[in-house]
Amino acid sequence: MSVHPYKYELLQKQLLRLEEAEGGYEQFTQSYKTFGVQRQPDNSLHFKEWAPAAEALFLTGDFNGWNKFSNPYTKKEYGKWELILQPKHDNSPAVDHNTKLKVVVHTKKGERLYRISPWAKYVIQEEKSVIYDWIHWDPPHLYTQIHPRPKKPRSLRIYEAHVGIASPEGKIASYTNFTTNVLPHIKELGYNCIQLMAIMEHAYYASFGYQVTSFFAASSRYGTPEELKQLIDVAHSMGIMVLLDVVHSHASKNTEDGLNHFDGSDSCFFHAPPRGEHTMWDSRLFNYSSWEVLRFLLSNLRWWMDEYRFDGFRFDGVTSMLYHHHGMGAGFSGDYSEYFGLQVDEDSLVYLMLANHILHTLYPDCITIAEDVSGMPAMCRGVEEGGLGFDYRLAMAIPDKWIQILKERKDEDWNMGNIVFTLTNRRYGEKCIAYAESHDQALVGDKTLAFWLMDKEMYSNMSSHIPMTAVIDRGIQLHKMIRLITHALGGEGYLNFIGNEFGHPEWLDFPREGNNQSYHYARRQFNLVDMDHLRYYQLYAFDRDMNRTEDKYGWLAAPPAFISAQHEEDKVIVFDRGNVLFIFNFHHTKSFQDYRVGVDIPGKYKIRLDSDEVVYGGHGRLDHNTDFFTENHPFNGRSNSLKVNTLKQLRFDSSKVVLC
Repeated sequence: MSVHPYKYELLQKQLLRLEEAEGGYEQFTQSYKTFGVQRQPDNSLHFKEWAPAAEALFLTGDFNGWNKFSNPYTKKEYGKWELILQPKHDNSPAVDHNTKLKVVVHTKKGERLYRISPWAKYVIQEEKSVIYDWIHWDPPHLYTQIHPRPKKPRSLRIYEAHVGIASPEGKIASYTNFTTNVLPHIKELGYNCIQLMAIMEHAYYASFGYQVTSFFAASSRYGTPEELKQLIDVAHSMGIMVLLDVVHSHASKNTEDGLNHFDGSDSCFFHAPPRGEHTMWDSRLFNYSSWEVLRFLLSNLRWWMDEYRFDGFRFDGVTSMLYHHHGMGAGFSGDYSEYFGLQVDEDSLVYLMLANHILHTLYPDCITIAEDVSGMPAMCRGVEEGGLGFDYRLAMAIPDKWIQILKERKDEDWNMGNIVFTLTNRRYGEKCIAYAESHDQALVGDKTLAFWLMDKEMYSNMSSHIPMTAVIDRGIQLHKMIRLITHALGGEGYLNFIGNEFGHPEWLDFPREGNNQSYHYARRQFNLVDMDHLRYYQLYAFDRDMNRTEDKYGWLAAPPAFISAQHEEDKVIVFDRGNVLFIFNFHHTKSFQDYRVGVDIPGKYKIRLDSDEVVYGGHGRLDHNTDFFTENHPFNGRSNSLKVNTLKQLRFDSSKVVLC
């Protein structure tokens, strides 16, 4: 990998500036300890804000009977404002825990604006209220996390989850429900990492957490900060890492309970319009060249790592950050001119390098994942190489390919070479997270893979007490095969969205005006897995055993697979990776007896995972007691080979994996 000295030089310059101006990034990125509200050892409260365009700042709230002028901030250098509240007569803090506060901003135009501190740690929405309220969070008993962070796993298996939908009930589920009822599922399924969505507070539930209003506040709709800390602590006790889906690519346009127009100006944290507005997302865009914006965002990352003990981040909307065109109308053919030139936003590039450098230096086991559709080169190489420093990128072309195939092609027209190309098309030395479907494919307007495969028959024909229809049979077998080949061939990590492991029967749609504020589709029906007579459990069991088999043999951590066969007529794909031989027969009608497949390592092979097993909704037609011995017969580019059977029935197939 060649070093890109220019990018690394930009990073070094920024680190030097931090050293000179702030004594280094360690202190600078812990500004959450000095901004917002801080209780001092003597119980006095220190308030600090950055509002460069404001004429005056006041603090009001329950503590002073909502007097708008009794507690003015003092103006400091560089647009900073400070206020100290002495303790009450009984030496308790002037502002009680769980009471409301507001910043009153007087603008140069003479306006009076009521604002939430950008550093607010907890905000709530009263019933029937549209606006969120800033709540002073300083409980007498803080939750103390006791379990150490797990070490970075060799193979990353991610369970992407949303706390609010993680229950069969038609309501917003809680952190405590997730801790009690969902964590044991995740552990049993063999995932070693959770990617939590929609944690940073967002006023609009249906935004899926991607229109953030309060960056330091864990969403109160699921419970308290202490309950989120407990969730993460319990996950750590199970050896499971927890990543935060962090949104630093843009911010909600809300003014009264968001960052927008905080100090009365149209910029402050953002670029002034039009550069500071994302027309497609209807949101505001950060000014990454601003010193105080860097302070805010980098401290935000430290806050989630230090206060809640998250283990890393999935950075949302990285493509939008990297380019001035935000990826809108850009095709990204892979030509290098698309990644280097005036269309690249250097400020955000340096911000991402800075974030990754600081996170990985301070927290060696931290994991960062980029959601980037562009395929920016060196995204997942170290900053010292001129890379952006991410550990992984999401392989976003893979789910698109599966949906395209299911929508547009009959089984007999599937192109094996095209499937293999999509699953293996990644830059060598840059790790990818492969997934067959994420939350994007589950949203209303699209359909999950299970729904594309089985649709309305999922409502009537999923009972194991009745014979499988052709649709259910095909759907169940392909659901398993698509997941396994993605898991084995598509990357160096794997991701599944909550509920999809058992073929959740419906899409995801949050309560909104268009559906009469219904929660019917904003839930995950885990109860379906608990009903032994339904075939959802069979898909769940396969997902579990797929992960457990990977845990034992470690193909995700192995070098890329060697593909020895992608036979278009037979519809067979064969590859080996990490001492594991994978054989897939995607043919819609054909079985093969004594089918020769190439393999590198000589010796005895046994079946270790077989999607045709009855427990997985298969037909149990393969004998697991069979030993497969290699012959000194070079085949398909491998030095040895062996003969196997792949059986058919109806219009579906089973995949099987044989392992040495």
